Amino acid sequence: MGRPRARCFLCADVLLLPVGAYLSFVLRLDSFSLGGAREAWAGALVLAGLTVALGPLAFHHFGVYARYWPDASLDDLWALGGAALVVSALVAMFWWALPASVFDQRVLFPRSVPVLLFFLMLSAAGVPRLAARLLAGRRHAIRHPLPALNTLIVGAGASGTRTLAELRRHGEAGLRVVGFLDDDPAKQGTRLHDVPVLGGRHALPAVVRELGVARVIIAIPSASGGVIRELTAACRTVGIAPQLVPGLGQLLDGRVTVNRLRPVQIEDLLRRERLAADLSAVSRVLRGRRVLVTGAGGSIGSELCRQILQLAPAELVLLGHGEHSIFTLHRELEQLLASSPARLRPATRLHAVIADVCAPPRLHAVFQEHRPEVVFHAAAHKHVPLMELNPTAAADNNVLGTRNVVAAARQVGVERFVLVSTDKAINPRSVMGATKRAAELVVHRAALQSDGRYLVVRFGNVLGSRGSVLRTMEQQIAAGGPVTVTDPRMTRYFMTIPEAVQLLLQAAALGRGGEVFVFDMGEPVRILDLAEDLIRLSGLRPGEDVEIVFTGIRPGEKLHEQLRRPGERYLPTAHARIFVAANPRVSDGIEAQLRAVEVAVRFDDTGEVVRALQALVPEYSPPELYRTVPSSTAKSRLVLAPPSGARDRLPLGHP
Repeated sequence: MGRPRARCFLCADVLLLPVGAYLSFVLRLDSFSLGGAREAWAGALVLAGLTVALGPLAFHHFGVYARYWPDASLDDLWALGGAALVVSALVAMFWWALPASVFDQRVLFPRSVPVLLFFLMLSAAGVPRLAARLLAGRRHAIRHPLPALNTLIVGAGASGTRTLAELRRHGEAGLRVVGFLDDDPAKQGTRLHDVPVLGGRHALPAVVRELGVARVIIAIPSASGGVIRELTAACRTVGIAPQLVPGLGQLLDGRVTVNRLRPVQIEDLLRRERLAADLSAVSRVLRGRRVLVTGAGGSIGSELCRQILQLAPAELVLLGHGEHSIFTLHRELEQLLASSPARLRPATRLHAVIADVCAPPRLHAVFQEHRPEVVFHAAAHKHVPLMELNPTAAADNNVLGTRNVVAAARQVGVERFVLVSTDKAINPRSVMGATKRAAELVVHRAALQSDGRYLVVRFGNVLGSRGSVLRTMEQQIAAGGPVTVTDPRMTRYFMTIPEAVQLLLQAAALGRGGEVFVFDMGEPVRILDLAEDLIRLSGLRPGEDVEIVFTGIRPGEKLHEQLRRPGERYLPTAHARIFVAANPRVSDGIEAQLRAVEVAVRFDDTGEVVRALQALVPEYSPPELYRTVPSSTAKSRLVLAPPSGARDRLPLGHP
């Protein structure tokens, strides 16, 4: 609220609160003239003086003058009522604490007057504020008498009512809310802020046709992917592209604004409930600590840094190999700090560090300089087909790089170390999966040999990350197609980047050392369904406007991924959606096996790299598409045969 409006309300309070004090005597004595008794007039004057002195002070303390009363809510009324109650209680305590001899019985002050004062103060202060709200609505109606589009809001909860208030305030959006839909039977058939609740979400197509609805807003921030998918499909049948109120995690200030409404995105259609982390537990682990993130310039690493910054660490070290990504992230985080309100701004020192995890001397120098207490190791080569063609680089970065980071961490006594792993590390068929499983073993060994808490977090595919199938499909749709899908049966587990990061942060708080944390990711998603959904969200028809082409499974890929290894015992944690493998096994010969990998990498012997990975990760089974061919330099190189049936065009219903 602006200062001029606050001063107007202050003046109104100074004028109307004494009237409320006078009327409390009138109601108590049942006489407008107070019976002509001087004692009653004296009591009314004393009460009016106390009310004028204490009322504005209490209103200021409760933030009444700082509130925007043209858009008042129940919370605002609670604040006003609390201030009035405090003033009434203080008046009663002041008066009853004085002995009668102080005024020599010349001042009449009935004991019930403070009770009446509370209600009359509430009325006196509420009248101008209610008038402000009514006048604001009237001005809006005059300014925008004929909104252009009938709008339906799905969800009659707090988010839905805020959306209604925002649309009414911003008439320039040209939207007129004609009804709500909500599955709560108690709300159906009622009116909410003079707007009818017309039924449950299944009534959407009928309501749209009956009322001529042109815009549908889904205001259920906590809705699961299945609900969003169902509502999107219902809107599609009536030719409407719905808009979505952002999720709870994005509504940090508790408000909904018109410019925050957005189209439904593919992330909203995930077939499970979203992850919610216990940020208070995570904050206790990271607040005031020195934190280092490897791979900070990547998709996961950069979001990890953004969320860690909100938890106010003492230092945040952004370590990465690519100078442009680290520079961009460092500048973004500096701007976030500068734009934060002074009272909420974390006192975090940012450090941008260019370093390669494959260079131990540089790593040790960085760790010695910054001496981190918590490390998130997100640096890795993750592209499955590309790593099949470059096993040496994958082993060097993912296996030996992890060993280097762990060694540097142990040297400075890091308290918590979290490795970002993948579901492809379970019974791996790819070089990438085998190297990530080997990295897990390196961390498990450190957990057994050190006092720090070394742990692993394992999850599925991340939508929107670099190299994500989602980005590839978006580019293909933008180019007019075709969209390539390897196999119509292929499924994957998916999560969003913010969810993945919250899982990492939660694991850092839960871990005691040696665990593998996995997330209950719900049902796997068919890649074909993902492609079709993405095409429809682009306003096109799969198979008609954009063709879908099946290319065949690529080397190292599986039809279906797993989240749990056979033989591992998984236990529940304090978080309902996170489980932990409490008995990871580490081979006694891991040191010799890691040296074999190191020698093979040093001599760039790809055949020996694969054999060393098989010895280190016995469950690793390279695909039959590999055949070993000896080279003239006495080294073995892997030659990749093309998949059979490449780019076969199959009908969408093909099993």
